[in-house]
Amino acid sequence: MLIILALILLFHVTAIILLFVATINNAWWVVSSAGREVIYADLWYSCNSTCYPVENSHTAAAAYLQTVQATMILAIILCCVSLFIFILQLFKLEQGDRFIFTAVIELLASLCVMIAASIYSAQNKSFHVPSLQQGSYGSSYVLAWISFPMTLISGVMYLVLRKRK
Repeated sequence: MLIILALILLFHVTAIILLFVATINNAWWVVSSAGREVIYADLWYSCNSTCYPVENSHTAAAAYLQTVQATMILAIILCCVSLFIFILQLFKLEQGDRFIFTAVIELLASLCVMIAASIYSAQNKSFHVPSLQQGSYGSSYVLAWISFPMTLISGVMYLVLRKRK
């Protein structure tokens, strides 16, 4: 049982690390063309040798981008809170009970990641000025999609997990 708990804890911490890297790293969108510098864009800045804030010409695009920013930050907060609650429940939960509260919070974090990545997928062209629209998805975007099933599986594991002796 101790090994299972250690593996679940490691899986959860890995999901948190992936969420942090996906949110903070500057590689959601990559623009590279022949003869020009590679430009990396994340949820807040576009950078080549210098960084400048992501500019939006439409208010709807700004609202979508703010939604992506907010849901990724909320996913990180929920994932960290669920880890803290899991550790508390390890010591306070009665034998035979399930980690339902931890599972619900982790599943909400998974939902937030899915919403953020889906909105970014659908609206990514509107987030950038026309010169940056001819790019491709970067590593942070991929990490966000990888962290979605990890948080989902972690939440399901907490639903199934029962405190044993």
